[in-house]
Amino acid sequence: MTASQVVDELFRAEWGKLVALVVRQTSDLDIAEEAVQEAFAAALAQWPGDGLPEYPRAWILQTARHKALDRLRRAQRMAPLLETPGPEREAPDQIPDERLRLIFTCCHPAIAPEAQIALTLRAVCGLTTPEIARAFLVSEPTMAQRLVRAQKKIRDAGIPFAVPERGEREERLAAVLTVIYLVFNEGYAATSGDEPIRRRLCEEAIYLARMLCALLGEEIPGELTGLLALMLLQDARSAARYDAEGAIVLLQRQDRSRWDQAQIAEALPLVERSLAGGHGPYAVQAAVAALHCRAASAAETDWRQIAALYGVLERLQPSPVVALNRAAAVMEAAGPAEALRLLEPLRERLEEYHLYFATLGEVWTRLGERERAVAAFRLAHEKAALPADRRFLAERLRELGGSSA
Repeated sequence: MTASQVVDELFRAEWGKLVALVVRQTSDLDIAEEAVQEAFAAALAQWPGDGLPEYPRAWILQTARHKALDRLRRAQRMAPLLETPGPEREAPDQIPDERLRLIFTCCHPAIAPEAQIALTLRAVCGLTTPEIARAFLVSEPTMAQRLVRAQKKIRDAGIPFAVPERGEREERLAAVLTVIYLVFNEGYAATSGDEPIRRRLCEEAIYLARMLCALLGEEIPGELTGLLALMLLQDARSAARYDAEGAIVLLQRQDRSRWDQAQIAEALPLVERSLAGGHGPYAVQAAVAALHCRAASAAETDWRQIAALYGVLERLQPSPVVALNRAAAVMEAAGPAEALRLLEPLRERLEEYHLYFATLGEVWTRLGERERAVAAFRLAHEKAALPADRRFLAERLRELGGSSA
């Protein structure tokens, strides 16, 4: 790999770990993020000419530490001095993992709920402001303001970078679970980059959920079990979601022999355990995923039960995206006319969401309304950001005799 490719790989894989390590020593998230960013920029500038260091990640961590210390000195702040040991030589998995501590900090109740998740996605996962804005279906300036306010709140309130005691931990757990799932979703359906699936983010989210289970021990709530089961089940289908050319393969057409059966077998008992603890949003979503994974073929899928579960989820966690998923399930269970009735009230709230128009296009196709179907798929193609989505939608248009123009 070239030096720039190594830097890119390290950024995607190690951003959160590096920020968490530096913030532990500086107690300032803004400085830690900027220092790590500057260290990556320095690597891009130096490595192509000087050659790769023996331990690239240790080089970036050490550089970030020095840059953070420089910032603290320039700001004349009284802060713990950063240790400046010699070059680290441990293997990548030997660097201490501080991300769970950082996640709990970002999810402090003093920070606005809508900013907690966004801040964690930025600090822990290195997602850009545009990526986070797309995940929340808000504008980039709105998301930028949320992030600035959240960072200022941590600094001004002196929020400690630590895993809280039991009582406080429970207060923040719901936000922490949401963050972990959004990390997984960014990996499972990437909003940026050349690859439609960012495997490392999926693996990191599953790892963080397992680490949280280990932290809580016997106190593991059903929702955490449900989240772990949900991610395992969704991840088990990853290999079949795209063809060799990177085109989307719909669930109904996937080669189920490519699903990870060992991972499914691990997850299914977790689904039962999570439902025994109550019907929370993650437990319900895990139950939906389990129905898909238990079906030997698309024709054997229990769409009526899936539609009913989405109805439960909509009551637990009302959102236009959940309503859209319910409409898609109803289309399979009760037909396109019933799905259309559910879709029409959602248009204003999902005006910029390409999957809304893709679903609408499928409904019109099944109703035999070709011109309306083409118009809907064109809107979906126009609003889709990722190449894989645009290729899929262009193909649907060609099948209908239309074009994406």
